[in-house]
Amino acid sequence: MDTIRDDTCPSFEGTLELIGRRWTGSVVQAAGQGARRFGEYRSMIEGISDRLLSQRLKELESAGLIDRTVVPSTPVQILYQLTPDGQALVDALMPLAQWSRRRSGHSGATQLPAA
Repeated sequence: MDTIRDDTCPSFEGTLELIGRRWTGSVVQAAGQGARRFGEYRSMIEGISDRLLSQRLKELESAGLIDRTVVPSTPVQILYQLTPDGQALVDALMPLAQWSRRRSGHSGATQLPAA
């Protein structure tokens, strides 16, 4: 049995805090489903504001989970793509998403808040 070490907890907690922010899970999920342009994210994530979407994309870029590429065209295009770490996070979250869907079908189960 592995022990829980204090030196690994802050890293794990930081990851949970990042992905647990409102809309972050949805942004990561949209990226995993192929969203590349800002408008694609906005159309895939019902209810997110432009300001909050922009903020979440910047946070995920800063965390090294999404790459932002500026395509010098007319008009300029900005593309977002999961990094290998971002794709690994999507892969790691899939079992949790499946668990959540199964759990939501149980009577008396507490609903987890939407990402």
